[in-house]
This record gives sequence, structure tokens and C-alpha cells, in this order.
Amino acid sequence: MTKSAATTYAAAGVDIDRKDAFTESLDKVLRRTFTDRVLPNPGGFAGLFRLDYKARLFARNYKDPVLVACCDGVGTKVKLAADLDVFDTVGVDLVAMNVNDLVVQGAEPLFFLDYIATPSLEDRFLNALVRGIAEGCRRSGCALLGGETAHMPDLYRDGDFDLAGFCVGVVELKRVQRPARVRAGDVILGLASDGVHSNGYSLVRKVVKDAKLDLRRVYPELNAPAGRARRRTAPQARTLGEVLLTPTRLYADPIVRMLRAYSVKNVVSGMAHITGSGIEGNLCRALPPSLSARVDRNAWQRPAVFSFLQERGNIPEEEMWRVFNMGVGYCVIVKPAFADAVRDRLRRLGERVSVIGQVVKGDGRVEWAD
Repeated sequence: MTKSAATTYAAAGVDIDRKDAFTESLDKVLRRTFTDRVLPNPGGFAGLFRLDYKARLFARNYKDPVLVACCDGVGTKVKLAADLDVFDTVGVDLVAMNVNDLVVQGAEPLFFLDYIATPSLEDRFLNALVRGIAEGCRRSGCALLGGETAHMPDLYRDGDFDLAGFCVGVVELKRVQRPARVRAGDVILGLASDGVHSNGYSLVRKVVKDAKLDLRRVYPELNAPAGRARRRTAPQARTLGEVLLTPTRLYADPIVRMLRAYSVKNVVSGMAHITGSGIEGNLCRALPPSLSARVDRNAWQRPAVFSFLQERGNIPEEEMWRVFNMGVGYCVIVKPAFADAVRDRLRRLGERVSVIGQVVKGDGRVEWAD
């Protein structure tokens, strides 16, 4: 009788040695995101992070700490990344979708974990992805503490992959953001988005497909100067694919810095990260049942990408507002006496900020002023 070949994990499609080599190669990338609160743990099964630390100049100890945690992904934007063979940008997206949610509660991000599921261990793809995740963490002030790369050739087709991110932060109990703090008359500030961000991409991809759009083509209407302002030097024209892969804006660092500047007074009464379901479906989450947010949709300029998608896809106006952020990626509800100061501080921190509305008596919903 002829002996059959030995059955191994590699024969089943999973290469343990290659996965281990990739994991070991990430050490330098992760270390670039480490803060003084990360404890070295070579070969450990989990990351170690110290909540308090007593460095002479940078002590940060909590009296009544509340841990804040969230989990999110990038959605079908990963399909667009695969189509264009560009992966670092969705790594930034993954971090942004989590840290932006986390700071809504008034928390500072502490550390981040990622989960990558893929049918193949292709080094260039994985390295680009993790570099993007690390860059998002570095810019958000949180440590990339670890993660998991799941090699599953039987579950995912070639070219497919999926991402999930997990972020943990901390906030003093007395500083936790709650809807009960919001009052009628509070001012609503809108922080500009950098485009579509990471929601609505099933609709985006349908428009691209049905309208037979070329992701590698430069469409002039996507590169028109914003408003009346003219730049001294015109920015380099971007393709449709580059515009659609623009990462979700990272609001964590400016929001945390702004909150620290008001460590005594609670001048911010609420915040919202504008993701799927748009302003109407997210700003209401910061409101108590007895109040509404009256928002003027003409208070800021809509990025060209939204008009482009609407025209090419014949998308109704209300559907656009229900699906996309429409140019506002984050909202801050501020006490009236501090609205100008908070707006100016956020502008100095690099944000494009508009006064977009006011809190009024109502029923917990967003109502349009226009």
C-alpha cells in the first residue's frame, strides 16, 4: 500500500511560520506608538499598559477613572482599497473610526488593538496596512499595543480582507460627557470632514459601478477650489480613487487638547462623531429627550465629492443627508459664553470649524433650519 503524503497545516493553506515571521517584524512599527505607560512584555500573550504613571514632569494620575472602550471597522471601503491596491489609508480609517467615537465621551485614547482577517499573508499588503494603523495611533496619542492577524484562506476569497479595531481610553468620572448636560441655547460647532470618511461605501461603490466611473481618472469637478478662496499654488489633481480613499479625519488629538484646556469648567456639554446615518442620526445621540438640535445646512460648504456622487448616482437630496456626513465629521455642543473661544481654539489646533446650529426645546431630534 502506498502511503499518502503527510497532512500538515500548510497543506490546508495556513502557513504558521510565515505568520510568526510577520508578527515578529511588527515590533519596530508598534514601538513607534508606545508611550511611557506601555510596559515591555516580550513574548507576552497580551499587552501591558499602566493607567497611572509618576514620571517627574509628566505625572498623570486619576482620582476616579472610568475606562471607555469601543470597537469598529472600516466597512466596504476595504473593497475599494483592494480594487486600487492601496492599503495604508484604510489603516488610518480603522483608528479614526474608533478614537473619534471614544473622545465623544470626553475620554483620552490609551491603547489600540487591531484584527486583520485575510486569505493570504502578502507582506506588502500587511505592512502597508499596519503602517497606516500605527500612523493613526501615533497621531491620536494612543499606543498600538497588539492585535491579531487571522490567516483564513477557506473563509475569504483572494483579494478580500476585513478589519476590526478596538480602542480603550480613560476619563475622570466627573468629566464624562452625558446628554443631561446639554441646555437650550447651547451652540453647535461643526468640524469639517475630509470627505466621505468610512461610511456609505456600499452606495459609493454602486454609483461607481452603475455610472461606469473610472477610479483612476481625474475628474475636474472633484478638484475645483473650495469657495471663493484661491490658493497661490494649485493642489495636485487627485483621481476619483484617491479622493474616495481619503482617510477619515482624526479628531481625537485636537478634541483631547481642547478639553484639557478647560479642565476646571465644563464648557462642552455634548459631542457627536458623524458617521453612518449622517448628522440627523448621530447628533441626536448627544441630546436629552426634551431638547432638539436646529442645524443650518447652509452654514458650511459641502465638499465637491458629495455633489459629484449625487449627480452621477441620481441620489435624492434627503438620502444624501441620511447616508453621508456631508462635510461635517464631528460636532461639539458648547455653552454660549464659550462658543467663540472653543471655536478659535479648535481652529488653532488645525480644525476647520463652523457654527452650524443651536440647541432648542424639542423632542430629542435634529431639525433643519433651512
